[in-house]
Amino acid sequence: MTRFVYYTAATLNGFLADEERSLDWLFAVEDIGGPDMAEFMNGVGVFVEGSATYEWVLQAENLLAEPQRWQQFYGSRPTYVFSSRPLPIPEGADVRFVNGDVAAVLGDLRAVAGSRNVWVVGGGDLAGQFLDCGALDELVITFAPATLAAGAPLLPRNVGADRLKLQSASQQGQFAVLSYEVLNPGSKA
Repeated sequence: MTRFVYYTAATLNGFLADEERSLDWLFAVEDIGGPDMAEFMNGVGVFVEGSATYEWVLQAENLLAEPQRWQQFYGSRPTYVFSSRPLPIPEGADVRFVNGDVAAVLGDLRAVAGSRNVWVVGGGDLAGQFLDCGALDELVITFAPATLAAGAPLLPRNVGADRLKLQSASQQGQFAVLSYEVLNPGSKA
C-alpha cells in the first residue's frame, strides 16, 4: 500500500531553512552521523516537492550543469514538482510539473508509486497541504542541534496531539530522529 511520508531535517525550533533559503545550519553540524537513507530510499517510488525545494536542489547540487548527478539523488523515479511557473529540468530527469490542489493528483501519485511510498520532500506548506486533505501518513523529522530566529517553518499548521502517534525516537550522531504516524481526525492514539 502506498504511504505518503514527509521526511525532512529541521532545527530544534522547527525551521527547514533560514530566511535566505539556506541550509548552512544543517551542513555545519560536525560528525553528522545522520540517518542512513538507503533503506528509506529503497521504499520510495515517487518524489513530491514544491518549487522552492526543487530550485534549491537544482542550484545547490548544480544539476542543470551536471545533469548526470540527478541519478545520485533521484534515480529513475519520477519527481512531481508543484509550481505555478515553468522551471528548468535537468537533461534525462523525469520531472512532472503540477499546479493546484494536492488532492487532485493523489490518484496519479498512488498509481505511479505502485506499492512503494511517496516521499513528500518539502517544503513545509506542501506537506501541510497533504495533511489537510488527509493524505499524509507519516512524519519523519531529523532534528539538528541548531536553532534559527526565523525561516521556513517545518509544518505551518496547528496539529494537535490527537493527530500524531510517536512510532520511534532515535539518536543518529548529533541528530534526534522522531517518527510519527499521522492519525485521522478523531481517531485515538
